[in-house]
Amino acid sequence: MSADKQVYYIEEPIFCDIAKPEYIMTARDKVTVIQPHLPEANRHNSNQVLVELLDSFLQSINLEDTAFWYYTPMALLFSGHHKARVTIYDCMDELAAFKFAPAELKNLEEELMSKADVVFTGGRSLYNAKKDRHANIHPFPSSIDKNHFSQARNMATVTPLDQANIPHPRIGFFGVIDERFDIELLDNVATEKPDWHFVVIGPVVKIDPASLPNKHNIHYLGIKSYTDLPQYLGGWDIAMIPFQINESTKFISPTKTPEYLTAGVPVISTPIEDVIEPYGNGKHVHIVSCAQEFIMAGEEILTDGRSDAWLSGVDAFLATNSWDNTLTNMLSRIKETMLHINNN
Repeated sequence: MSADKQVYYIEEPIFCDIAKPEYIMTARDKVTVIQPHLPEANRHNSNQVLVELLDSFLQSINLEDTAFWYYTPMALLFSGHHKARVTIYDCMDELAAFKFAPAELKNLEEELMSKADVVFTGGRSLYNAKKDRHANIHPFPSSIDKNHFSQARNMATVTPLDQANIPHPRIGFFGVIDERFDIELLDNVATEKPDWHFVVIGPVVKIDPASLPNKHNIHYLGIKSYTDLPQYLGGWDIAMIPFQINESTKFISPTKTPEYLTAGVPVISTPIEDVIEPYGNGKHVHIVSCAQEFIMAGEEILTDGRSDAWLSGVDAFLATNSWDNTLTNMLSRIKETMLHINNN
């Protein structure tokens, strides 16, 4: 998108020891990341300060030729008084169902649905839940950076130092470890299969780290860079998506599903709707509902789970799946929307 357009990406504010609020901008090509830095004293009135910062910044931009692209309705609190040429709501998750979600989020989403000219959803189940709330809404399930994650197929012997001494079979996960993570499932499988080793990569947020199972065959490696993920994936025998089935996971479409598969690693997942369809039901991903089913799927994979036939089927299924294709289709919808706006 940034090849022919100037993109400004506004991050969440950082509170720090400074005298007055400011935007810190980092530019690369036509993408500028804007990080609001606010004094600690502004925590209680941060939205008003963000309004002033944004107003000052937008004075240099022609709003008649600008798109506002929202990932969260909370951003309306400091930007909702502006009118861009086109407003896009990219609804990646049912954020109101997440732990510690702001009380006003649902009402703000209603406002954003009314304000948006076009709405995208991060998966089919989320689209089905919201399709009657907007006349111009389209599903865009998670896509993949094939060049990046396919590197893992040639990295089986190039494992990072903190993973090198972990025995096989290795069953791995990368992502945020929060209220969605099925702690009990991991604990039960690790207990039943002490010779299987579980590699868990990512930050622990919104839950007590002490609540995570502490066993000799569970290895928490912390946060890793996006660049390094293929090296870890390349050393895994199985990848897992151990999410609980609850309100927080009802509409998620895990990006890690196609990333794992592109890496050539067989996947075991709990019955997340957007994993079952289109990846599960025996097609590409093993779907399990309990520890015993997880163990049965793991044993099957370890016996013959990375066959040439399975890998060929995965590659054929993912052949047209890429972020470039997703962006092309999104931009097509936006252009259609703008044409409709201009004609009315």
